[in-house]
Amino acid sequence: MADLAAARENMVESQVRTADVTDVRLQDAMRDIAREQFMPQAKPYLAYADMEVEYAPGRWLLKPRDVAKLLQALRPMPGDRALAIAAPYAGAVLEVLGLSVVRLDGEDLTAVPAGPFDLIVCEGAVGRAPAAWSAALSENGRLGVVERDGPVGKACLYIKAEDGIGRRELFDSTPPVLAGLAAQHGFAF
Repeated sequence: MADLAAARENMVESQVRTADVTDVRLQDAMRDIAREQFMPQAKPYLAYADMEVEYAPGRWLLKPRDVAKLLQALRPMPGDRALAIAAPYAGAVLEVLGLSVVRLDGEDLTAVPAGPFDLIVCEGAVGRAPAAWSAALSENGRLGVVERDGPVGKACLYIKAEDGIGRRELFDSTPPVLAGLAAQHGFAF
């Protein structure tokens, strides 16, 4: 276990802090959470690798760098109500930061529990964020997700305002696309 604790510290120092994640609360939360508890039983050693890791069939944790950057962009605040979609590690980090977290990790990831939510995060990629997710945001609510339709995805931040929803691309990310949430391509002449 001492080796995993050292690996956790090294993850924060070499993958998170070097990626311009300056939120010390977030760094400390990532130091506190044993990421290996989210790994398949036979693969705890993958917890701190610089890669996406499949934690259940068709479900992946983002790279430590990517989840840290995405969470920092969401500006989590104690007391916020959060929805963690296929995001067990991100949900645990948010709980350590003082947020109330609802988890969604079943077959239908668009069947959103009753909102509204101040913050929604997903650790797997989607073709485009489902409308059900942005609809569940409170005013000034933030949604963080990787949208991917090709070899490289973009981590995106959605913010709900009184007059609509804004979207901003944050950084490149390459997690696998969640089953059933790939981009839908239509036919056009």
